[in-house]
Amino acid sequence: IPHQITDYKAVVDHGKTSSAPHTNFEKEELESHRAVYVGVHVPLGKESRRRHRHRVHRHHHRRTKERESDQEAGEKESPTYDTPSQRVQCILGTEDDDVEHVPHELFTELDELSVKHGSTEWRETARWLKFEEDVEDGGDRWSKPYVATLSLHSLFELRSCILNGTVLLDMRAASIEDIADMVIDSMVASGQLEEAFRPQVREAVLKRHHHQSENRLSSRLPLAVRSLADIGKKHSEPILQEHSGPLVPGFSRSGSLDAGRPNENRTTKSGNSKDGSTVDLSKVDMNFMRKIPPGAEASNVLVGEVDFLPQPIIAFVRLSPAVLLTGLTEVPVPTRFLFLMLGPYGKGPQYHEIGRSMATLMTDEIFHDVAYKARNRADLLSGIDEFLDQVTVLPPGEWDPSIRIEPPKNVPSQVKRKTPSQLNGPTSPTEPDQDEQNHAGPELQRTGRMFGGLVRDVRRKAPFLLSDFTDGFRLQCLASVLFLYCACMSPVITFGGLLGEATKSNISAIESLFGASLTGVAFSLFAGQPLTILGSTGPVLVFEKILFKFCEDYGMVYLSLRACIGLWTAFLCIVLVATDASSLVCYITRFTEEAFAALICIIFIYEALEKLVHLGETYPVNTHSNLDNLTLYSCQCSGPGHVTNETLEVWNHTGHTAESIPWNQLNVSMCKLLNGEFVGSACGHHGPFIPDVLFWSVILFFTTFFLSSLLKQFKMERYFPTKVRSTISDFAVFLTIMVMVLVDYLIGIPSPKLNVPDRFEPTSKHRGWLVSPLDSNPWWTVVASVIPALLCTILIFMDQQITAVIINRKEHKLKKGGGYHLDLLVVAVMLGVCSVMGLPWFVAATVLSISHVNSLKVESGCSAPGEQPKFLGIREQRLTGVLIFTLMGCSVFMTSALKFIPMPVLYGVFLYMGVSSLKGIQFFDRIKLFAMPAKHQPDLIYLRYVPLWKVHVFTLVQLTCLVLLWVIKASTARVVFPMMVLALVFVRKLLDLFFTKRELSWLDDLMPESKKKKEDDNKKKRAKQVEYHLKVTVHISNITIVQCI
Repeated sequence: IPHQITDYKAVVDHGKTSSAPHTNFEKEELESHRAVYVGVHVPLGKESRRRHRHRVHRHHHRRTKERESDQEAGEKESPTYDTPSQRVQCILGTEDDDVEHVPHELFTELDELSVKHGSTEWRETARWLKFEEDVEDGGDRWSKPYVATLSLHSLFELRSCILNGTVLLDMRAASIEDIADMVIDSMVASGQLEEAFRPQVREAVLKRHHHQSENRLSSRLPLAVRSLADIGKKHSEPILQEHSGPLVPGFSRSGSLDAGRPNENRTTKSGNSKDGSTVDLSKVDMNFMRKIPPGAEASNVLVGEVDFLPQPIIAFVRLSPAVLLTGLTEVPVPTRFLFLMLGPYGKGPQYHEIGRSMATLMTDEIFHDVAYKARNRADLLSGIDEFLDQVTVLPPGEWDPSIRIEPPKNVPSQVKRKTPSQLNGPTSPTEPDQDEQNHAGPELQRTGRMFGGLVRDVRRKAPFLLSDFTDGFRLQCLASVLFLYCACMSPVITFGGLLGEATKSNISAIESLFGASLTGVAFSLFAGQPLTILGSTGPVLVFEKILFKFCEDYGMVYLSLRACIGLWTAFLCIVLVATDASSLVCYITRFTEEAFAALICIIFIYEALEKLVHLGETYPVNTHSNLDNLTLYSCQCSGPGHVTNETLEVWNHTGHTAESIPWNQLNVSMCKLLNGEFVGSACGHHGPFIPDVLFWSVILFFTTFFLSSLLKQFKMERYFPTKVRSTISDFAVFLTIMVMVLVDYLIGIPSPKLNVPDRFEPTSKHRGWLVSPLDSNPWWTVVASVIPALLCTILIFMDQQITAVIINRKEHKLKKGGGYHLDLLVVAVMLGVCSVMGLPWFVAATVLSISHVNSLKVESGCSAPGEQPKFLGIREQRLTGVLIFTLMGCSVFMTSALKFIPMPVLYGVFLYMGVSSLKGIQFFDRIKLFAMPAKHQPDLIYLRYVPLWKVHVFTLVQLTCLVLLWVIKASTARVVFPMMVLALVFVRKLLDLFFTKRELSWLDDLMPESKKKKEDDNKKKRAKQVEYHLKVTVHISNITIVQCI
């Protein structure tokens, strides 16, 4: 029993060597191949096993040899299972209170005996954190990380080694000398090693270790790395110190690395004195230490050829606790496992492959856990057998074993190997989990109480209020603020300019800036999902135009009627919040989400290109010029051929007459102001040809797009350290804007620039910052305005909630949850405030919100060499939104700096946001399948379970809906666009008649069932759960009885 052994006595398992000390190694290879674990049930009675248990406790004072034989007998009587997988699942499923057996991350090192300059030493030849790295033949560099490829023969040999070698579990030792002595004692006692070879084996084991980092001068430079104490420290160190003292001898609190021996000069059995000096950090690869996760432990594999052994000797050791063995490992982390194999000359490559197999096994997630929790040799063999069950064999004639396989981008999860199958039958592998398919989380569950959903949202978000601000103090968040500020400025100002034209300056750019800043800051502070970015939408602009035209035709005050409609809309949105109407969002599946998101992304791309084309009208180019006649081209201003009354009013207003105007001396702007005409071969319809500006704008536009895309992907390149690459990637768009502004300034071509208002006051002098809801309008307009408010409510609700659904996707791995009801409440309140103040209305902007989320992605920082950083989630916080809209409000006072930003650069940013937001939309992946032959189609999961023609039908329906939405969006009926988006939900419901539930579960999310059907399914599910728990209880009780016996 492990916990009854003294500190320097390990649990010894001699295996078959105790009865067969002179086994033939080659013969055992074949025998081990036939001895694969098959789980034969041994008919042992429960009573005999109970008597055996009492006998062990009654005679615990017997000799060690009897204890070992009892353990062997107990091992034979251990419960058997049908497959090695079940055995492993049983081992991993045991709950052990012993924190020393809690698995940790492992660094594995392979050392081989080699002769250099006449002296023998252990030389590091390979290492593993996640993937294998070999020392190249030149000996001066590490290879690229690659997926280890093993021969099946070496795996069977390794199994034979564990079966017949020495296994010592939970050894307590303080130094490599202690480990060597205990291993050799065990080998001699079991007959695996003759006593005469003890000194030579001990000397070989204690040879000096030479590591690859000692050859590199770069590792001697003082680099900024985290504390060594943090790297070598275990997660359970405080708990272990309460029971067994310090975890690593000599590993002081101050971070210094001591040699780890009880005495400074410890005299070994051979008479050699071992110095207890500190670790020489100049021989440690500090760059590699960054890759080692905190709490990691080491697994050392030692293999080599010697000239004094007649047959191989093998030992597998697990230390408890892990011990820092100075000089044994390349990096100063405590050693937990040690595998030793020494054999006669002539089989060096064979020993090398066995060592690689052992090291690769230790990096396997399942065997790694088994090695930590194994109680005896049989558990280790079960782990190897389970690994062999999962191995894929490649035929030797169909691939080149010398090819190094690149590490995959995504490593599949090994959870299924750990989880036992259900007793009442395995689930169908072709059915996805319905819990995962049901994207309606707790945020969308109807409470049945007034404001019940809102109360839940507040309770859900309240605990994260402080962290919502502290989590924003990251360099990545600063990059996101600068990017989104530049991205939000232009559309807000452009929207304000369009509103100014449509409403005759009642609402213009300054109102748009102020409204966006006020609404955005309030939303970021109080909303349930602060990652959402608010912006202006096309349907709102169309509604404003229609409303202003109506007020002009019927002599009403536009701002007052607009305030009434806005207040009614805010009230109706609050009613929706009170009745938990946001729970209806669960009917918005991926089908609707992707159609809406794809449309908005396409609109962004289209409008960016359209704005670039419109620059050709403002800055025309002479397409019929002759280079030989450039000296003859000219363009002058002349008086209009026909003077209209409007022209005369302009002249009178400026104090000019037809005779007093020097037409041929006017510049372009004065000529346009006085309604003059341009005459000459270098003139276009709207003025002189300006060739440089248009072409320079095209260069700025596309350079901004490509440079932003290039810098965003820079973190995947191989240049510069990881931190530099990540920083460049985070600041990609901002760096691009700065570079393009600098280049534009140096070139000096007068490209169109961002025009920001420079005074904080209403655009129109006939209005203030507060608007009366009635003013001179008839009283009945207050009541009648509820009718257009209904349309506005649908518009606000659909725009806001569809974007919220996209942001709250489970793919984003959000930890703090959303708040649909709270979001809608904040938008409603701010809509009412903006209506009273005469400011534009703002709702969730899809593309800006997706760009905000993408800019805050968090990936694993401490990744093993060759391992791709894992997506961990989104940095959820409120600070970026607050700063973005605060800067937007302060833009009035930054006009002197913002006037240098060329508009084509901002158009290029729009194009980048639209294209980057399309990534990850399954709809576009399915569109590309139309042009792909079947043999070239990617291995998409839905193609495995849904016929290709049905995938095409589903895509065609979605594409048809997208085209109809585009037609409506581009027509004069765009004000009903939200209604058409709502119609997509009903189109998706009709697809249930053509596709099966299983097919839709792969292509889309499942829509909620009716209440009656849901209750019936819940009853059946509860009945199955009761039956399942009864079977599990019986099974667990049987296992517990067997294990106790």
